[in-house]
Amino acid sequence: MLLGGNLGDRRRMFEAAREKIAARAGCIIRRSSLYESEAWGFASSHFFLNQVVIIATRLGPVELMELLLGIEGELGKRSGSSGDGYTSRVIDIDMLFYADRVMETGRVTVPHPRLHRRRFTLVPLAEVAPDFVHPVFQKSVARLLEECDDPSKVYRVEGG
Repeated sequence: MLLGGNLGDRRRMFEAAREKIAARAGCIIRRSSLYESEAWGFASSHFFLNQVVIIATRLGPVELMELLLGIEGELGKRSGSSGDGYTSRVIDIDMLFYADRVMETGRVTVPHPRLHRRRFTLVPLAEVAPDFVHPVFQKSVARLLEECDDPSKVYRVEGG
């Protein structure tokens, strides 16, 4: 999953999100470095912080998504948009993959439908799972990153 946010104390928010995920969803088995990037899909003067975490869970994808949405709410995420669906936020938790499952319901879509278009997602994902094969495109994460035409700059943050 991808943690993202560009408002408030981003590092503290990520720490709280990881603690809640580990306590309720399952063990965090890997996490990427922290990365900073400009907003994607809308204009903001606040840079986003992003991090990929990989968990081992016994929850199904729908149950996991409900849990993640609950954690976002507890941490202060407010619904709203900038017209096209994107807005600044204190926390966002996206389920990128659920093993090699492919599913689309009203609540859950895995793999995440835009992950291959977003450098801010692919860079930290390639750090922790470069060889994982996208179950729809049948390409590794590293290959998706090579082919990504998103011009955004993504910077690794020290101390992350």
